[in-house]
Amino acid sequence: MSRSDRAWVATRKGLFELQHGSAGWQIARVSFLAEPVSMLLPPDDQGRMLATLNLGHFGVKLHASTDAGVSWREVAAPAYPPQPEGATGVPWKLVQIWALEASGGSVWAGTIPGGLFRSRDHGRSWALVEALWQRPERAEWFGGGYDAPGIHSVCPHPQRHDELLVGISCGGAWVTRDAGASWQSQSAGMRADFMPPERAEDPNIQDPHRIVRCAGQPEVLWCQHHCGIWRSTDNAAHWHEVKAPVSSFGFAVAVHPRDADTAWFVPAVKDEKRVPVAAALAVNRTRDGGRSFETLRAGLPQEHCYDLVYRHGLAVGDDGRSLLMGSTTGHLWASADGGDHWQAVALNLPPIYALRFG
Repeated sequence: MSRSDRAWVATRKGLFELQHGSAGWQIARVSFLAEPVSMLLPPDDQGRMLATLNLGHFGVKLHASTDAGVSWREVAAPAYPPQPEGATGVPWKLVQIWALEASGGSVWAGTIPGGLFRSRDHGRSWALVEALWQRPERAEWFGGGYDAPGIHSVCPHPQRHDELLVGISCGGAWVTRDAGASWQSQSAGMRADFMPPERAEDPNIQDPHRIVRCAGQPEVLWCQHHCGIWRSTDNAAHWHEVKAPVSSFGFAVAVHPRDADTAWFVPAVKDEKRVPVAAALAVNRTRDGGRSFETLRAGLPQEHCYDLVYRHGLAVGDDGRSLLMGSTTGHLWASADGGDHWQAVALNLPPIYALRFG
């Protein structure tokens, strides 16, 4: 089975495995029924995968599978060290695992309240990346929608396993080139219009909603920011704003796995509403690096639609044509032609937090 023919949907009420066949996308398996699954790591070549549950009063739980999701067992979740007496700022307590990525034999977990964890044994044990957590700039990070800052984007460099970029709401983009031993801010060019003018270009308070890297052209990254869309062609050394039609506000972004000029976004009305513009769902696609866009609507609801697509609610398969998009109201759509046409897969799922092809 191709990695573009299988996917997972993390929702408020369970983890749904999808498989694509002659009848289109079908739900093949449900795990963790009625439990909120906030993020997952799709299976590797050995069938190992991870799923994170956010159980509120009972805390964050982590489960591992060695058979591509057929069975699961609970493993230790990342844990913060004891908070030093007198330390100010957010509590040193795991609130949510917001990102999971594997690279070079390690698994990286981005969390709320803004800490990055590394596992060298595929999730059986975790270590806080102290060099990032101890950066003095962290004192100025703040929540973008949550009470505490969070790492929602983890972008490994596919050719250099010691290199990693993380996106923080609100703390900008940070890069390590020595497997987490040292870090530098790389948000130059982003602009935070919600800040006073003298601080709008401060790299440490930027609110990237999501950052993705093109696997085939890894020097190119795309960012859906709170205040617009940015693109970097020099591995995040500089970011350049891109203007999209309908709206440049949104949360989700996906990039073609080999063509860095092709990316998809889901426009919305910002801040006080966070719904589709004119109650009509659309996807903006560029195929020339942001110089022009097409607004794609075929098969998507165009009246009385109030779906919001979260940061991880848009995914593209390895073939560069298969797309999945899921919303906060439990609607799931698929496209087999790069977004030109969409079909409803399910219209009554629980609220969708994340989508991953596998």
